[in-house]
Amino acid sequence: MRRRTVTPGSGLEEVLDNLATAPAAREEASAPAPARPRERETLQTEFAFELPRGYVDDEGHVHRSGTMRLATARDELRPPIVLRVKENPAYLSVVLLSQVITQLGTVTDVHAGIVERMYATDVAFLQDFYRRINSEGHTHAAVTCPLCHGSFEVDLSGGRLGES
Repeated sequence: MRRRTVTPGSGLEEVLDNLATAPAAREEASAPAPARPRERETLQTEFAFELPRGYVDDEGHVHRSGTMRLATARDELRPPIVLRVKENPAYLSVVLLSQVITQLGTVTDVHAGIVERMYATDVAFLQDFYRRINSEGHTHAAVTCPLCHGSFEVDLSGGRLGES
């Protein structure tokens, strides 16, 4: 705090006026700039994918495209208490995938029985896809061309193998 010495005739009125307006000026100077309207940040919770081989249903239809949602804590806590997982820990990924796959082609009720009947390459693909979206938050992977050794990024969720 600054001290001022005031003597008679030195403009006491002026000093009092300055003191009265100084706090208001300081408040204006320290006040934050008017807030800009915040853009709503959206979180992507579902990711589309395309299986390398595809799930073949009872009628012989092949289902390749599907969607997987982000896993919740409940999704990860529930499988260890399932009896089949207790008997065979390898079954954990089947239960977990069946909880987070929301659609597979025209199949909307994806359950453990469907995941059990998928080809091993598709299950491996889905396990990697699950890991990517839940730990890294995206479906992109850095790859290197075996011929030219050029590095680039691919999106694992779309297109058939070998397509860009």
